[in-house]
Amino acid sequence: MKADEEISIDETTHDEVIVVGGGMVGAALAALLGEAGISVTVLDARPAPLASDDVGRGLPAPRVSALTPVSQRLLTHLGAWPWMAERRVSPYQSMRVWDGEGSGEIAFEAADIGLSELGHIVENDVVLAGLEARLAALPSVTQRYGARVSGIEREGEAQTLTLDDGDRWTAPLVVAADGARSPLRRLAGIDVSERETGHVALVTTLRCEHGHGGVARQVFLPDGPLAFLPLRVEEDDRHCSIVWSTRPEHAERLLALDPTAFAEALNAAMEGRLGEIDVLDEVHHFPLTQRHAREYTAPGLALIGDAAHSIHPLAGQGVNLGFLDAAVLAEEIIHARQRGVALGDARTLARYARRRRGDNAAMLALMDGFRLLFGTQHPALRLIRNVGLSSTDKLMPLKRIMIRQAAGERGELPAVCR
Repeated sequence: MKADEEISIDETTHDEVIVVGGGMVGAALAALLGEAGISVTVLDARPAPLASDDVGRGLPAPRVSALTPVSQRLLTHLGAWPWMAERRVSPYQSMRVWDGEGSGEIAFEAADIGLSELGHIVENDVVLAGLEARLAALPSVTQRYGARVSGIEREGEAQTLTLDDGDRWTAPLVVAADGARSPLRRLAGIDVSERETGHVALVTTLRCEHGHGGVARQVFLPDGPLAFLPLRVEEDDRHCSIVWSTRPEHAERLLALDPTAFAEALNAAMEGRLGEIDVLDEVHHFPLTQRHAREYTAPGLALIGDAAHSIHPLAGQGVNLGFLDAAVLAEEIIHARQRGVALGDARTLARYARRRRGDNAAMLALMDGFRLLFGTQHPALRLIRNVGLSSTDKLMPLKRIMIRQAAGERGELPAVCR
C-alpha cells in the first residue's frame, strides 16, 4: 500500500478509481477493486485508521449492524471475516417481532430455511477494522486520511478532485461513499429525495438479567419500534445493543432519565422478557431521515451506500444494501477493465444503476410502509396488523419468504465476490 508520506503536496495524483469515504461500504469496494489489481485511492476525512488492537475488546461499541449471510459471504471473500470473528461477532438464529399494543406476534427461525443463522450482530468498528486490515495488504490501494474534498470538476475523460489542502487527485472514475449527507454528492449537483421519518434513534449497550439465547427481538410501540440486538461478550449472552426509534418529544424525555430510570423504561417497553436491565454506556441519539438520490451516477461518478440511499433501521438492512452496491459496482468496473473500456464509461455506470436502484427503492418503500402501518393509531389498521402478524406466523410458505428477506437471501452476490 502506498503511504501518505510518499504523496507530494500540491501535485496531481492519478489513479484508476478514487473512493471518497473510507467507511464500511467504501472500504469494501476498495478491497474488491484492489484484489483485482485496480489502482484505487481511498480519501477518508477521518484523521487516522482505527486502533485495531482496541477494537472488539471490552465494552461493545454502541453502533452495530445486523449483517446478513450474504454480507458475511462478501466479507469472507475479502478475507476480513476471519479477522472479525477473532474479535467479536454475535450470531443470532431467530427473531421475535410483536405488537406492543396488541397480541400479534411472529417468530422467524433460521432452521426454517435451512440456515444455521439469520445473521450476525457486529460492531461497525469491528467490520471496518477487518476491512482496513485487508486494505493494508493490497499494494494497489492507497488510503489517505484527513482528506476533505472541496471541489470536483470534469477534465476530458477524467474527474479531478481538489482537497481543502490544495492537493488534486484525478481518475476516470470517482465513487462517493461518504455517507448520507454526502458532500461529494452535493458538489456533483445530484439531487436527493428526502423524507423525515419523525423519529429519533436512541442507541446504547445493555446487560440483561436473562440471556438472549441468540434471539433478536423487536417490539412495535405507539411511538416507534424498539429492537434488542443480541451480543456475546466473552461468551456471556446477556448483552444487547438497542435501537429505540421514537418520536422526538419522547426521545427527549428518555434522554433526560438517569441510567436506572432509562433501564426501567426499557424493561417496561420490552415487557420484561429479558428481566432486569443494566445500561452500560452513554445513550447516543441521532435523527432518522430517509434519503434516496435521484440519480446514482453522473459522468465519471457513482454513488454507493448511504450516499445513494439511507433507510430507517427498522430491518437493519442499511449496510447490507451498501455492500451489494459495492459488489455490483466492482463487478461492472472489473468487467469494463477486462474489455478495455474506460472505467468511467457511461454504459458501465448505467448498468450499475439499473442493477441496484430498483432493489434499493423497493426496500425503502417496504420499510416506509412498515413504519407507517405500525405507527398508526387507527383501530382498524391496528387490528389488521395484529391479525396479520399472528396469521402469517401460521403460514409457513409465506413466512419462509419473509425469513429469506430478513436474512438477505433474496439478494444475489455478484460472481466476482463468490
